[in-house]
Amino acid sequence: MTLLPSAANSDTSKAERVYRELRRRIRELALPPGAPLRKEEIALEMGVSRAPVSEAIARLADEALVDVFPQHGSFVAPIRAEDVRESLFIRTALEVEAIRRVTQAIDPELTVELQANLAGQAEALAAGDLALFYDLDEAMHAAIFGALEAPRAMRLLDAARAPLDRPRRLGLPEAGRPEATLAEHRRIVDAIASGDPEFAAAAMRAHLTQVARSVERELEAIEAAGR
Repeated sequence: MTLLPSAANSDTSKAERVYRELRRRIRELALPPGAPLRKEEIALEMGVSRAPVSEAIARLADEALVDVFPQHGSFVAPIRAEDVRESLFIRTALEVEAIRRVTQAIDPELTVELQANLAGQAEALAAGDLALFYDLDEAMHAAIFGALEAPRAMRLLDAARAPLDRPRRLGLPEAGRPEATLAEHRRIVDAIASGDPEFAAAAMRAHLTQVARSVERELEAIEAAGR
């Protein structure tokens, strides 16, 4: 006998789809800071009722990507320095410890995956495709953290990264930064292959320190421009 999904499960699935699509648009700046999120329009576009849209917006508000003003509406949150800095703090703590543990029990398949990712990053840079480079950057970090097989920790990291992605995308075209990022990524992968957990942790920390410096420069530019 085929069991039909419950209405609750169906609503959850719809809310997840709306959440992921809105989150992608916000993180990629397709929905810029201050953009209104009109529930009726979103529901119509995505073929759902208002309830999944409301649930998705509530989740995005928890991630500091959306500001909700009762009786006035929901809007894409501005890029706030305090949210970005907190995101960097949490991300560094999680990723440094993750790479330490992954390196202690190195998986040859992970090394092959990371080397292939690095090759893709190099090709993307050579082609001037920064969007693809950014996607591969994210995929590399996700592969390392995912090797822990800690889904709750992964969700925490994903939520923590959310406020960081917008200034990172704005700052990625910074002269020389993509090339420097690739070099840092290569050092991270080499450190994992060495089997030395502390060496790997230091490589990740050094990389994220450079990410933080680049983001701080972009935050200064955002504040100066009044964005």
